[in-house]
Amino acid sequence: MKIDAIDKRIIARLQGDLPLTPRPFAALAAELELGEAEVVARVARLAATKVMRRFGATLRHQQSGFPANVMVAWQVPEDQVERVGEVLASFRQVSHCYWRRPCQGFAYNLYSMVHGQSREQCRQVVEEMARAAGVGPEFYALLFSVEELKKTSMQYY
Repeated sequence: MKIDAIDKRIIARLQGDLPLTPRPFAALAAELELGEAEVVARVARLAATKVMRRFGATLRHQQSGFPANVMVAWQVPEDQVERVGEVLASFRQVSHCYWRRPCQGFAYNLYSMVHGQSREQCRQVVEEMARAAGVGPEFYALLFSVEELKKTSMQYY
């Protein structure tokens, strides 16, 4: 799909925060001097053609009452990744879950970020996730965050 200058302006604006209004695309359209229907149609087309795959929200978890988080690296057989990933992602404490090819010397291939009130609570959630997914404790590693150094969205335009 070919994107034009208007698409680029929309993408550039959607890289930042949407206005907190009942109709954020109307506000965006006014800002870009376009009609709301055109903006909605273009955003839908960008999504349908996978130019834009998703909209995300940045959660400042420490500021929203979740001071602890842990990235869990899972070692899962290739033919089980989708099933296990769906189980892990179903937990409300998980903000994101990714499948990646393992690196030489690091056999983990599935990653999930778990948020909680404490490290102990995160550990308990991970243990529950492991039981639900049928993954033994020898097949995952807990990587607790020490400090958040950067949390911004990519800027393409």
